[in-house]
Amino acid sequence: MGAHQNHLGQPIGFPVPDWQPRPRPSREPINGRYCQLEALHPERHCADLFAAYADDREGRMWTYLAYGPFASLEIFREFMREHFCGADPLCHVIVERASGRAAGMASYMRIDPAVGAIEVGSIAYAPRLQKTRAATETMYLMMRRAFEELGYRRYEWKCDALNAPSRRAAERLGFRFEGIFRQAVVYKGRNRDTAWYSILDSEWPALKGAFERWLAPENFDAQGRQRESLSALTRAAVERL
Repeated sequence: MGAHQNHLGQPIGFPVPDWQPRPRPSREPINGRYCQLEALHPERHCADLFAAYADDREGRMWTYLAYGPFASLEIFREFMREHFCGADPLCHVIVERASGRAAGMASYMRIDPAVGAIEVGSIAYAPRLQKTRAATETMYLMMRRAFEELGYRRYEWKCDALNAPSRRAAERLGFRFEGIFRQAVVYKGRNRDTAWYSILDSEWPALKGAFERWLAPENFDAQGRQRESLSALTRAAVERL
């Protein structure tokens, strides 16, 4: 992308013709092949979520989240009512097609319609959802809504810089690393340096193709093993940009 200058010869950003603020995401479900994403409804979803999260007996999934674990369903449901029933964060519950039960959640957050930026975060997958096609499809569906339905320009992923699994997940999904914000957050009584990643609207079409190729049923053998890895597909897509 070439440099741009104003009439004084000063460098300026490239034009964004006819830019208008983007709509906020709706609470409409998002349907996929392996899962359906539904806006959180505490009475409908929390019992399934709490039961699914209980399979993580060592509490590993909560290490890098600002909340959890929860001692009881009642405490969990009240927390979800208080923190995840609004417009930002807008929490999506992942309902597995195979079981019909909720097994995780992920949220749109720090939504900025004026500049077209949106973050995916507060991702909490129960053990049975982790490393499944539904888990990856969730990320694809949320990106697709942000870029194609809503027209956002920037899609963000942020995590504790020490959270190696989250950083690997971001790279597998095609996010580009942007840097470390040092001493950005204090949570659970400890410091967090935050690693920032993003995908831009110009990168989405190539990444969309990589996701759809990976998610296709023919990419998996009779035992459910992948034929092509998503990491390889997204890396190749980004390298072509």
